[in-house]
Amino acid sequence: MALELKAASRSVKGQVYIQPTDLVLEKGTMNVLLGPTLAGKTSLMRLMAGLDVPSSGSIHWHGADVTGQRVQDRKVAMVYQQFINYPAMSVYDNIASPMRLMGKSKAEVDKAVRSTAEMLKLTPLLQRNPLELSGGQQQRCALARALVKGAGLVLLDEPLANLDYKLREELRAEIPRIFEESGAIFVYATTEPEEALLLGGNTATMWEGRITQFGPTPQVYRQPADAITARLFSEPPMNFVSCVKQGHQISFGADTHAPADGLLATLPDGPYRAGFRANHLHLNAHSGQSMSFACDVTATEITGSETFLHASHGDNRWVGLVHGVHALSSGQSVKLWLDPTHVYFFDPAGRLAAPAAYAVGA
Repeated sequence: MALELKAASRSVKGQVYIQPTDLVLEKGTMNVLLGPTLAGKTSLMRLMAGLDVPSSGSIHWHGADVTGQRVQDRKVAMVYQQFINYPAMSVYDNIASPMRLMGKSKAEVDKAVRSTAEMLKLTPLLQRNPLELSGGQQQRCALARALVKGAGLVLLDEPLANLDYKLREELRAEIPRIFEESGAIFVYATTEPEEALLLGGNTATMWEGRITQFGPTPQVYRQPADAITARLFSEPPMNFVSCVKQGHQISFGADTHAPADGLLATLPDGPYRAGFRANHLHLNAHSGQSMSFACDVTATEITGSETFLHASHGDNRWVGLVHGVHALSSGQSVKLWLDPTHVYFFDPAGRLAAPAAYAVGA
């Protein structure tokens, strides 16, 4: 069983929401759509669900073309950011409502409600109304109503965005377990790279209505296909600096150099963009091969045990995530250190030319 999009696109009044997309999601997989607001995550989900019809291309389910099939005739469930529950009905009746609309018997409804409630730890709350529940419990109720009808495709559109930190962490830990028990295809939209890494499975990075890369989440994170994907799958976004490879050396401006050995030795000479994540910038050298960059502090954000350090290096604006509390002044000169084994290299077209050495084979 699989959901397949074949060159599916979506345009409204000349505005492109989804560019022609080919994508196959297999039964029993967790699939994350990762991208910023307006990247096209919800629009792509609406095509998958049948809420919108593709402007071109087709959508297939179990090998059958369902492009024109009504959403009511598909085994699809969708959960949104908002807690969409019926406030005047008990949790039991909320969960039971889809089964009753399907004309199931009382015994079938009761069995399905209780097994789904058990999966989502709602059994003690079945007789309460949604407004008597916490935010996390309300979202579990909405998820239970989506799962109870045995949908083969479950779409979760940033379902934890409106919860506080503690509740988000609680449900993030539970969703993979729920997914494994249901056996459905799960599609989970998020703007947060950390959430994608926590959920695992597969990740599709999205930018301006197109999927830039799709594959196992650790692979997309460690070996992004291009600079856009690398930037999307980093929080804060990946830092970049121009460099030139010449013979056995890579130069990052006049004063900073690194040896072009290992994979880098095979790169053709010429210009590249080097990319590195915030947590790989340091205030001290961490290895004998660390490179130093003269920077100016533009701002600091102290989070408690760590500091987000905003700095400028020429025309580049970087963010470093450094351990400890560092109350540096705006405009202060500082030397930032970077281990070259954590640097990605992209060609002038933005394609990955060489992954970071630490990511090879990961």
